[in-house]
Amino acid sequence: MDLKSTIFLFVLVAAIGFFTYNVRRFIRYLLIGKPDNRLGNFKQRIDNVLTIAFGQTKLLRDPAAGLLHFGIFWGFLVLITVVTESLIEGFYPDFSFAFLGIVYNIVALCADLAGVVVLCAILVALFRRHVIGPPRVKDIPRNSQRDATIILTTILFIVIATIVQYASRIALVPSAEFAANWRPVSSALAKVFSGCDRGELNMIFEVSWWVHIVLILGFLNYLPYSKHFHVLSSIPNVYLSNAGIIPRGALPLLDLEDETAEKFGNSDVEDFTWKQLLDSLTCTECGRCTAACPAAATGKVLSPKKILVDMRYRLEEKAPALLTGQEQNPVLEKQLLGDYITPEELWSCTTCLACVQECPVMIDHVTDIVDMRRYLVLTESEFPPELQLLYRNLENNFAPWQFSPEDRGKWADGLDIPTLADLGSAEGIDYLFWVGCAGSFDDRYKNVSRAFSAIMKKSGIRFAILGHEEKCNGDPARRTGNEYLAQMFMQENIERLNGYKVKNIVTACPHCFHALKNEYPALGGNFNVVHHSTLIHELITAERISPVPSASTSVTYHDSCYLGRYNNIFDAPREDLFSVPGINVIEMPRNRDRGFCCGAGGGRMFMEETEGKRINVERSEEAVASGADVVATACPFCLTMLVDGIKEVETSKQPAVKDIAEIIADQIE
Repeated sequence: MDLKSTIFLFVLVAAIGFFTYNVRRFIRYLLIGKPDNRLGNFKQRIDNVLTIAFGQTKLLRDPAAGLLHFGIFWGFLVLITVVTESLIEGFYPDFSFAFLGIVYNIVALCADLAGVVVLCAILVALFRRHVIGPPRVKDIPRNSQRDATIILTTILFIVIATIVQYASRIALVPSAEFAANWRPVSSALAKVFSGCDRGELNMIFEVSWWVHIVLILGFLNYLPYSKHFHVLSSIPNVYLSNAGIIPRGALPLLDLEDETAEKFGNSDVEDFTWKQLLDSLTCTECGRCTAACPAAATGKVLSPKKILVDMRYRLEEKAPALLTGQEQNPVLEKQLLGDYITPEELWSCTTCLACVQECPVMIDHVTDIVDMRRYLVLTESEFPPELQLLYRNLENNFAPWQFSPEDRGKWADGLDIPTLADLGSAEGIDYLFWVGCAGSFDDRYKNVSRAFSAIMKKSGIRFAILGHEEKCNGDPARRTGNEYLAQMFMQENIERLNGYKVKNIVTACPHCFHALKNEYPALGGNFNVVHHSTLIHELITAERISPVPSASTSVTYHDSCYLGRYNNIFDAPREDLFSVPGINVIEMPRNRDRGFCCGAGGGRMFMEETEGKRINVERSEEAVASGADVVATACPFCLTMLVDGIKEVETSKQPAVKDIAEIIADQIE
C-alpha cells in the first residue's frame, strides 16, 4: 500500500469511527425517552418517505425556498455516485465505474449537471439567507445562522472540488470514459488546464481529490454538532412519523391508572418519547412553523421552532448527565419546562396544526405542547385562572358554561325532535345529531342547530338528539391539559352511545367531530361520524334538498382548523355554497390548509388574550378586506370569534357572519 492509500485509510477509519461514535451517542440520548411503537404500516411509511422526503412536497409549499432545497437535495443525491467513486480511488487510483458502460455515462452526465445545479442553488441560498431572506431564516437562535453558512459553504466547496477533480482528470486522461459529451461541464473546465504540463495536472487532481474527500468526511462529522443533523435524520423521522397512520391531531392517551407514575405530563426531556426527542434533533430551524403560527403572527411569545430547539438543547445538555449517573451535576437542577420553555409560551397555542402542516420533516409540535400542558395542570395545578372556571363548569354542568344540564335540549322545544331516551335505541334512526355545548346553550348558535335540523327534516333524514344526556365531548379539557376530566367525559359518552347502539353521528362542531371520530376509538367508541357540511353536500348531490336562487351575494368562507387541517375537509363547505345560484364565493388569501386560525382552539376560547393583537381581529380584518357580504363558517367557535372580531374592525361595511347550515336552510324549497 503506497503512502497516499495509507494516509487515506487512516483518515477514513478515523472519520468513520468518530461518526459512529456520534451516531451511537445520539441513539443513547434517544433511549432516555419513553417507548413509542413506530413500526408497522410499512407501505404507508414508505409512501411518506417517497412523497415527503424524496418528493419534497412539504418544502415545495414555499416555491422559492422549496426549489432551492430540491435542487440541493437531489443534486447531492446524484453526486453520491461521485463520492463513492472517489472513496474507492483512495485505494485504487485508476478505479472508475466506467465498466458499467452506458449506465455510467448517463450517471456521469447527471452528476456533472447536478454539480452546476447545486452550485447555483447554494449561491442563491446564501444570498437569500443573508441579503433578501424572510425573517424566519434570519431569526434563528444559538448561532444557527453561522451554522447554516458553514454547511452551505462546505457543500459549495465540495462541488467545486468535484468539478475540478474531474476536469483535471479529463485533461490527464482524455479517454472515452471521460469524454466531453458525458461530462460537458468538467470537459469545458478541462480546456482551461490545457496549458498545464502533466505534473501540474497531477498536482491539481490530487489537491482537488483530497479537498473533496476531507470536506466530505468533515461534513459528515460536523452534522451531529449542527442543526443540519436533519441531513441524516430527516428521512428516518419522516418514515417514523404517524402521517396517514393515525388521524392527524389525535392526541395519545395518558395512562391515568399507572400507579407507578411520579407525575403526569412532561416537564423535562426524559418524559417525552424517543420519537419526540428525535423530532427535536431533526428540527431544521427553517422557521416555517413559526411563520405559520397565528400566535407568533399576532405578537405572542410562542414560537413552535423555539419549542423544538429548546428541547434539543436540553436533551444534549441533560442526557450525558443521566447516562453517566451524575447525581450532583448542576444541569439536573434545571428543567425544560420553566428554565427553557415558559408556561406563557404553551398557553399561547391554539392547537391549530399550522406548524405541523408546514413542517417539512413531519414534526408534531402540538402534541409536545399539550404534553407539557398536562404536566402543568395535572401535576402542578398551574394554569390560567380562566381555566379554573372552565373546569368547574365542566365538572358541575358537563359544559364549559354555567347552564343547567337539564336545559341542554331546550333549543329544540316545539320542533318535534325525539331524544334517544324517548326512542330507547338508535336502531330506528339514520343519525344521532350531536348538538354540542355551543349548539345547545349559545343563543347565537342555537339558530344553527335549528337550521340544520330543518335541513335534515326537509331531506327526510330520521334523526334524534341526546338532550340532557349529552355531555361535553372533552375537547376543551383535553387540549388544555386536563386529561383526567377529558377521559371521564369520553368514557361516559361512549358508554351512553354504545348503550343506545349508536352507529351514525352528525355534528355541526368540528371539535366534537374530531373528538368523536378520531379520539373516541382509543377508548372503545367506534362510530361513523360526519360533519354537517359534508352531510349537507351529500343531500344536495342526491337532490334530497334543492337550494333555490338567492339575491346576488358574495360570500367568503373561513376554514375551521379542526375541520380543515385536522380532517382535510375543505371542499364540502365550499360546494354547499356553490350549490346556491346567486352566491359568489370569494377566497381570502389564507385559505384551505393555509387558513388562518380564529384563535379559539386549544382552549383559547375560554382564556383572555392580553398579549399582542387578538387573533380573531387579525382574521376578521382579512375577511372584511375580501369585500364579501357574508363570512361563512362551519364551526361554533369560529362563528363566535369572527362575530366579535368584525365588531372591532373599522369598516364602512360589516359583513354578516353565518354558518353554512343557516345559508342553506334559507335557500331550500
